[in-house]
Amino acid sequence: MTVTINVCKQGTNIPYGIIALAHYINSLSEQKLDIHWHETIEGANDAFVVLKADNNDITGTNDVARYLATTNKDLFLYGNNSESKTMVDHWVDFATDKLKTNDFKILEAAFDEINHHLTLRTFLVGYKLSLADIIIWGALKNSAAFNRAIKTGKETGGPHLIRWFNYVNSLDFAQQGTNWVTKNAKPSSSVGKDQPNMNIGLVDAEVGKVVTRFPPEPSGYLHIGHAKAVMLNQYFAQEYKGKMFVRFDDTNPTKEKEEFEESIKEDLSLLEIFPDKITYTSDYFDQLYQYAIKLIEKGLGYVDDTDVLTMREQRMNGIPSKNRDLPVGDNLTRFKEMTEGTEFGLSCCLRAKIDMSNPNKALRDPVIYRCDLNPHHRKGNKWKLYPTYDFACPIVDSIEGVTHALRTNEYRDRNPQYDWFLKALDLRKVHVLDFGRLNFVYTLLSKRKLQWFVNQGHVSGWDDPRFPTIRGIRRRGMTVEALKQYILTQGASQNDVTLEWDKLWALNKKVIDPIAPRHTSVIKQDIVKVKILGGPETPYSKEMAKHKKNPSVGNKQTWFSSNILIEQEDAKTFEKEEEITLMDWGNAIVKTIHKSGINSDIITELELQLHLEGDFKKTEKKISWIADTTNVSEIVLIDYDYLINKKKLEEDDNVEEFITEKSEFLTDALADSNVKELKKGDIIQFERHGYYILDNDASESVLRFIYTPDGKASSMASKADKKENTEEQEKKKEKSKETIITNTTSGTAFPIINKDITKNIKMYEVPDIYGVVPMPIPEQISKMYKTPNIYS
Repeated sequence: MTVTINVCKQGTNIPYGIIALAHYINSLSEQKLDIHWHETIEGANDAFVVLKADNNDITGTNDVARYLATTNKDLFLYGNNSESKTMVDHWVDFATDKLKTNDFKILEAAFDEINHHLTLRTFLVGYKLSLADIIIWGALKNSAAFNRAIKTGKETGGPHLIRWFNYVNSLDFAQQGTNWVTKNAKPSSSVGKDQPNMNIGLVDAEVGKVVTRFPPEPSGYLHIGHAKAVMLNQYFAQEYKGKMFVRFDDTNPTKEKEEFEESIKEDLSLLEIFPDKITYTSDYFDQLYQYAIKLIEKGLGYVDDTDVLTMREQRMNGIPSKNRDLPVGDNLTRFKEMTEGTEFGLSCCLRAKIDMSNPNKALRDPVIYRCDLNPHHRKGNKWKLYPTYDFACPIVDSIEGVTHALRTNEYRDRNPQYDWFLKALDLRKVHVLDFGRLNFVYTLLSKRKLQWFVNQGHVSGWDDPRFPTIRGIRRRGMTVEALKQYILTQGASQNDVTLEWDKLWALNKKVIDPIAPRHTSVIKQDIVKVKILGGPETPYSKEMAKHKKNPSVGNKQTWFSSNILIEQEDAKTFEKEEEITLMDWGNAIVKTIHKSGINSDIITELELQLHLEGDFKKTEKKISWIADTTNVSEIVLIDYDYLINKKKLEEDDNVEEFITEKSEFLTDALADSNVKELKKGDIIQFERHGYYILDNDASESVLRFIYTPDGKASSMASKADKKENTEEQEKKKEKSKETIITNTTSGTAFPIINKDITKNIKMYEVPDIYGVVPMPIPEQISKMYKTPNIYS
């Protein structure tokens, strides 16, 4: 039987549920459904669905959904009994009756009802996914109020609704349905402020003919600024169904290495950038040399032996060189000496003869060839002189068929120079377009300055987690998915911006949180031994979920014993007879507290009476713990500060004066033995401590975990300013203690309570809303280096 689903979008509603349902059926059934998007369908006045099965038409979202569920009985979308079918029908009608409205009061009541229903349930009906889950998810996906609340981090609907929504949203068929809509839907006129601005003015762009390029110099590792450049080049190439080349600008043998070339290839693979072709400027050295001679012969180039300092001063002041008007023959003779690397030739450079009086200093006879006797990493000792980037780039762009050269606006002054070379050499025109440079606070993107940090030993290498290189931020736990989404949301604006890191790391958290396994760690310094009264006579283990909200992450073994270990900072807060909660075990009552001395605040031992019948909802303190057995792992938790302590360095700032004195912090800890099963690059969450990425092989005796920021202010603040900030906070606290409200009736004084502070009192923090970011399966992001060799 042939089944076709025709979807029409008019108005604001999109039938996400039906589209996702079709992808779900196609993934599990031999019968394939065809989905077609139509601008108009006769009789449609809103989101409209027509299902054609043989000669029958079925219209309306609910009727189409029920038809698909009943004709695919083997998928049990209606459950397996009449009771479940009744419940599924209830929720399908609920989606239309309660969720398809703009009345927030009705929506709020509906959200609360779903949240309450999901309190102790994984799915809306029964113990597996049903039609109810898909249709309700689709209705929420289409709800502007619900999505706006998620985007702003508000707890709309409650934690159970959010947990369920994000789980369904992370499933393959939901992602496929969402991507199908994104790819096929007509862009809405009401584009949100957060949508990227891709209006860069791609003149003369024809579908199928656009060619862009990304020309990195193999003199260092790619950083986040390069990531923006290559992603925008790929975006426009794909947008116009064209091609994107990666061309290594290997024209400076003094700085370039094969090591950097290979790292750039691998980093591009990490970013899922797969160019249509890999080329090298060095492949065109012979042609570039001939074009240089052509310039000389046309009287548009001359060989200058003026020393560097004098030349720099003359260019600044618009003073012509003494060699500017040398005859063509003399220039060719001099250029030959440069080619042979003679003593005189080594003192010379070739300059383009453009306009020494031009206000744009880039046109004041720029250097286009200079000598260098260092061997080239690809060409060996064949050449003793090399073209500059400014000369080679436009020529090779034209030769290779590049139609649009996209680059950051720091090159804007050199755009007229780019055009001049093409006209002077009678080459095909290439359109040059620029976009704003991406800058971050407390961050250096200059290769020269980053190289200085490497050379001085301030960092471990180009992949140091404090570096803004692709490898550096990946090593710190940044996922490709988050990085790509963040950069594309920046768009192609021409404004230079200096951004905080918080939004990028917050976006990363939304990607990793639903799939990061939960583990337990305890800081070793002044660790406290605890005797559990009423605990097990012998230690035993129990299988528990690694992620309570996502069973697909798997299970782990948790050990229980009458002797456990907890952190000093937790123990210090206990009072005798206080009831606390041991996470993943139950409640216990503090019976005895032992300190290291009469006047000491250091707790050495505790005795807790197990009280499993206690209500964990009534306890203020939920405590991490580890059984004091041999089933523990020695670990080191690593955190970092920014390398510099000034938000933005000015041009005349000396970087050495702004180096953060201490930027690496190591903390010894113990963790549950399950961490030994991890692989290098796996991202986890140590409960109550945050997200971490394993930095070494699990076979090593001590595992190193690097802290992955979550975007919150506390994880983004410069630790170099911590003392100053702490003192300021203490002043504010003292001031707040002095401020009181007097009850005019009784005369009793009440302290003012800061509502923002009370939010942080909860030991169990309400999870952040994940938002509408696609949630990949664990294997897609938990591995740090998944780099297929596409360059061989």
